[in-house]
Amino acid sequence: MSTASVSRPAEASGTFSLGGDLPVHRLGYGAMHLTGPGIWGPPADPDEAVRVLRRAVELGVNLIDTADSYGPFVSEQLIHKALHPYPDDLVIATKAGLTRPGPDEWRAVGRPEYLRQQCELSLRHLGLDRIDLFQLHRIDPKVPPAEQLGELVLLQQEGKIRHIGLSEVTVEQLDQAREIATIVSVQNLYNLADRGAEDVLDHAERANLAFIPWFPMATGELARPGGPLDSAAKKHQVSPSQLALAWLLSRSPVMLPIPGTSRVAHLEQNVAAALVTLTDEEFSALADSVGA
Repeated sequence: MSTASVSRPAEASGTFSLGGDLPVHRLGYGAMHLTGPGIWGPPADPDEAVRVLRRAVELGVNLIDTADSYGPFVSEQLIHKALHPYPDDLVIATKAGLTRPGPDEWRAVGRPEYLRQQCELSLRHLGLDRIDLFQLHRIDPKVPPAEQLGELVLLQQEGKIRHIGLSEVTVEQLDQAREIATIVSVQNLYNLADRGAEDVLDHAERANLAFIPWFPMATGELARPGGPLDSAAKKHQVSPSQLALAWLLSRSPVMLPIPGTSRVAHLEQNVAAALVTLTDEEFSALADSVGA
C-alpha cells in the first residue's frame, strides 16, 4: 500500500470518466446531510460541515454531489464557502427538479422555466460559470420529458452545464431520455441490501454511463452480529459500512458511490473503504447473502 493511497485513499477507488472527458475518483462524497434535520435549513455545526468538505478533498475525493433542494441551497452554499476557489480537478454535481415545501417534503417540478431558474441559482450559489454535471432530480410526470430534458440541452448549448444526468429512473425512462439528450450518469437507490435497480445498473454499465448509488451504505439485517457482513468485516478489520462500500466498488467499474456524513471522523472511515479489496469469493458470498 503506497503512502499516497493512505493519505489520499479515495484515489485507490479507481477512476471513471464522466462523458468520456471528465475523470473523477470513483468514491465521492454526497453533501445532502450537511443541512439541518429533514434536509432543511442550516446544520447544527456549520464549522464542522466546512471541515468535512475540506477534509474530503484532502482525502482525494474529487466528486461532490449536491442539489439545489438540500437546504434548500444550504449544501451548495456551504460547498462554496469551504472550497471556492475550487481545485482544478474537483467536479461538483448538482441537481434540480424537486421543490421543498418543508422538512422531509419533496415535490417534483420539471417545468422548463423552473429548471432554468434553478440552474441559474445553482451557478450563483456555487460560484461557477458552468456546472460540470447537472442532474434532473426527478422526472416530473406532469411535464413531457422532451420539455424537461430539452431545457437542459439548451442550457448545455449555452455553456451553463457541461454534462446531463438523471436520478431515479427506469431503464425505459433512461432510454427515452437518451433519445433527447446525451446522458452521462444515472443516480438511483442501490446498496448491498437493496438491489432493486440492478437492471438500471446493468444497462448503465453496457452504455458506459456512471451509476451513482444513493443511500449506498444501507446494510439492514446483513450487519447483524454474526451475519454475513459482520463476519466479513471482522475478517478485514473494517466496519460493516466500509465493507458495503467496498462491495459497491467491486460490483461494477461504472459505480460511483457517494456516501455522505456531517462528521470528519465518519468521512475518514467512509473514504478508507476504498483501500479494502474483496476476493471474488468474498464478493459473491456477500452478493448471495440477500436476494437481488
